[in-house]
Amino acid sequence: MKANIAPEEYFKGVFVASPTTLKQKLKQVRAFVFDWDGVFNDGRKNIEGHSGFSETDSMGVNLMRFSFFLTNKQLPATALITGENNQLAFSFAKRESFHNVYYKAANKEKALMHFCSQHRISPADVLFVFDDVLDFSVAKLCGARFMIGRAASLLLSEYAAENRLVDYITKNSGNNHGVREVSELVMSMGNNFDVAVDHRMKFSEAYKDYITLRNSIAPQFYSAKDNLVTPDVLI
Repeated sequence: MKANIAPEEYFKGVFVASPTTLKQKLKQVRAFVFDWDGVFNDGRKNIEGHSGFSETDSMGVNLMRFSFFLTNKQLPATALITGENNQLAFSFAKRESFHNVYYKAANKEKALMHFCSQHRISPADVLFVFDDVLDFSVAKLCGARFMIGRAASLLLSEYAAENRLVDYITKNSGNNHGVREVSELVMSMGNNFDVAVDHRMKFSEAYKDYITLRNSIAPQFYSAKDNLVTPDVLI
């Protein structure tokens, strides 16, 4: 990405916060947290209640975590917080070596505070990717907020913007790689998109160090049912 071209020239979502303000917010980020339904997919479920993901988004998340690693020389704490029990989400988190997964989270704020306490960070250090009203209690606390846009939820997006619950609303929806849009925007604002891609393309020593460290993580699963965050050793 050319350094002299502004992010808004590439990214056609809605900058609720100015690009300058968002870039400053991203400098404080130490963790990435994602909702699942409507973020990695369009929210539709199969007969077993599961919803899937795209490899395009998976690569985006991995590159974004690697981009952070290149800049900070450490991994970002990474988590899913979902209201459902979704085996495909669990498989994704295991494969991608997320630190934490919270499910059955009707009150997602409880899960966020548990995650922050475990990793000794504050909500202001968290980048949150979300899509719907159940996520607003978390969005109001987090430092950098990215809402997955959806043509059917224009009033909800407007509500989020008017109430300062979001910093950027994606042009692309959950079933059209909105997560990848977020990932590339975040990397570009970190000024190392090209560097991160070059390292990954060459499978450099820096990328080998990152992937070895990433793959050493065993995700911790928690049920957040009834406002109680409890470890789940069966998943």
